Amino acid sequence: MVRGKTQMKRIENTTSRQVTFSKRRNGLLKKAFELSVLCDAEVALIVFSPRGKLCEYASSGMQNTIDRYQRLARDVQTNSKAIEQSVQNLKYEYANMEKKIELLEVSKRKLMGEDLGSCSIDELQQIENQLTQSLSNIRGRKTQLFKEHIEQLKEKERILKAENRILREKVQALQQTILDRQIVPHNQSSPHTDVETELSIGIPERGNVCSPSEN
Repeated sequence: MVRGKTQMKRIENTTSRQVTFSKRRNGLLKKAFELSVLCDAEVALIVFSPRGKLCEYASSGMQNTIDRYQRLARDVQTNSKAIEQSVQNLKYEYANMEKKIELLEVSKRKLMGEDLGSCSIDELQQIENQLTQSLSNIRGRKTQLFKEHIEQLKEKERILKAENRILREKVQALQQTILDRQIVPHNQSSPHTDVETELSIGIPERGNVCSPSEN
């Protein structure tokens, strides 16, 4: 026979309610004991009967578990308050940033020459002064950059002139070396000595020729 599902509501019959309480209390205490043993968990269970009778189970001592619970509950509460305070601060900062951004956008549009219809003479004079000061700062920065660029160019010119002078000296030294090698000193003798020879072309003199009878 299939057991019907118990409806979750208060049992009106006193006797049935007491019997059900006794059975489920014992089952609950058994489950708490099994959970503490099987899972090595610290379990504490407190049950008050309809008549006010206390039923409890604690795996590590009821007071120790209660103290631990209170300590952790205070930490959780403190952390929760700190988180809530931090959230409130962030909301406040966010609202302030939105206002500042809105004011900056309005100021930006006015500096760009937009939405000037609601500006008074004093506000327009203030905007003009701001633009004048900004223009002066821009021109000053531009002049400074030009001066720095000119100084850099002068430094490059100085370096190039120094390099050019060194190269010119090297070229002059090289040209002088080539000229020295091409010119031979006058006091140095030629490596080839001329030999004087008496060479005569023609018929030799008769006195110097032997006759056949002298042989």
